[in-house]
Amino acid sequence: MSTPPATGSRAPRRTGADRRRWWIARAGRYATLLLMLAVMLGPIVWQFLTSIRGRGENVYDGVLPAQPTLDNYVRVAESFPLLRYVGNTLTVAVLAITSNMLFAAMGGYALSRAAWKGRTAVFTLLVATLMFPFESVMISMFLTVREMGLIDTLVGVWLPGAVSVLNIMIMRAAFLAVPREVEEAAVLDGANEWARFTRVFLPSAKGALAVVCITSFMGAWDDFLWPLLVLTDSENHTLQLGLKTLAGATTVNDQRLVAAGAMAALIPMVLLFFALQRFFFRGVGEGAVKT
Repeated sequence: MSTPPATGSRAPRRTGADRRRWWIARAGRYATLLLMLAVMLGPIVWQFLTSIRGRGENVYDGVLPAQPTLDNYVRVAESFPLLRYVGNTLTVAVLAITSNMLFAAMGGYALSRAAWKGRTAVFTLLVATLMFPFESVMISMFLTVREMGLIDTLVGVWLPGAVSVLNIMIMRAAFLAVPREVEEAAVLDGANEWARFTRVFLPSAKGALAVVCITSFMGAWDDFLWPLLVLTDSENHTLQLGLKTLAGATTVNDQRLVAAGAMAALIPMVLLFFALQRFFFRGVGEGAVKT
């Protein structure tokens, strides 16, 4: 008696060779992910382990500290005015977040939904500015800030980063992903331009706003070159300038303190990312729907 043919609803059985190939491919993917994780997190983990080593330990002696301690973080706070530098950096970061979220949203809406002559030309010009590195316009920006009387002020540090072209592009892509039918329904309900922007498009782009928030904070928090040019008084120094002072001090030649200062600078960014990660990953996908 012959065996009945396999029906369409029945999945084909895997042979031993198929299963081996599947496990090999799966193991390869996980091995690649673990390698990428080690490359990205390895330096951070090493920096953290260095920051909790005791004074009597050799920094390069083994991986795990034999006498873990948090005393290095206390010594960092005592070595230079950490809280003042953190406060200055937070001031610049909050200004950058607020201005970027506001102006990037308005610029993204103007380039995506508002109908006006020359919109394509302005968009092309903005994209072209991304080709110029910061160093090519740094001198002209410094002269402009100096003429405005903002040298050695936190406002002078914030002003060049008040709005980023990249953030405008992010908001534009998010607004383009909103279906045209939603906007037409709002128009039929009598919503004007401002009402459509605030009640329809902004709530639909929460993820993109989270991306703008994180990128703006990271740019302001990690910036070193521009504050170095603008700020002269140590009272107005940002955290990155303070860490450079700590690393280059002749009285402080301890890699543990430098590592502790670097970890203290990293913690706020990590906390912000974990607080907004749900919106961040949704925002990254919003721009991929329609650009």
